[in-house]
Amino acid sequence: MQDLLAMRDLSSAQLSHILDLAQTIKQRPSAWQNHLQGKSIALVFEKPSLRTRASFAAGINRLGGHSIYLDAENLMGKREPASDVGANLALWHDAIVARVYSQATLHELAAASDKPVINALSDECHPCQALADLLTLTEQLGDLTKVTLTYVGDGCNVCHALMAGAALAGMNLQIVTPVGYEPNAELLADAQKVGATSGAEITLHHDFNQLQQSDAIYTDTWFSMGQERDSNQVMHDFAPYQVNQDLMKQLGAKYFMHCLPAYRGREVTAEVIDGPQSLILHQAENRLHAQNAVLVELFAGAQA
Repeated sequence: MQDLLAMRDLSSAQLSHILDLAQTIKQRPSAWQNHLQGKSIALVFEKPSLRTRASFAAGINRLGGHSIYLDAENLMGKREPASDVGANLALWHDAIVARVYSQATLHELAAASDKPVINALSDECHPCQALADLLTLTEQLGDLTKVTLTYVGDGCNVCHALMAGAALAGMNLQIVTPVGYEPNAELLADAQKVGATSGAEITLHHDFNQLQQSDAIYTDTWFSMGQERDSNQVMHDFAPYQVNQDLMKQLGAKYFMHCLPAYRGREVTAEVIDGPQSLILHQAENRLHAQNAVLVELFAGAQA
């Protein structure tokens, strides 16, 4: 690994290794407390963040490294191109973590930097979130090849990351969206192609009655930062896709998942997200451990 720009850039072996490494680091943090000693990581964020920013900063510190946060909304683009930002940051820092509006910005940063670049969210993919989610499911359910996850809502960056991750892990994924809000067709086809080898079934639906029983149900906010949509139309289109207790019972789901921030009473009821079946805080905690595994692996690759 030289960079982590998208979930689909990983191989099945790399994904399995990262998840195993994340569990090891989580269980024995003291063994890794000096792993990034003397290393400096630039956190370049065009979008606001709670979990991503805080978990990366805390995780880097736990590994013995240092991080610096750069509010890049007014830094890249009009002020100077991402290529100049990447080239300059690589002079002073050992890696770049970037939360951006466009996937193209990540590729521009990576092309200009000879240091590792990590996608901390883009319009196309959210690999760090999906890694934490797969780690959480592994902890709760064990062998991912025996797990079925149902994703309900917008075919967004989180959905894309879950598609790629499920395919690599051999995990079944049912995607349920309103008509017109499907995930990217090319990325879906790629995931299904990988799934044909790994044994994962990645399916797209618009009707809950088409679904098989599921171990967990996952949803996301109906409105993502940077999207330009008619809010009234979105609320109308997504209303039938709310995750509630009836849906949990219909699919026999043991767990509920959400990447946060969540809007109770909109994409999910408070009863579900705040209930005993909710894994949202487990997912949030595992952001740190999954990301630390990525950092360790990227620096191992850079040293090699």
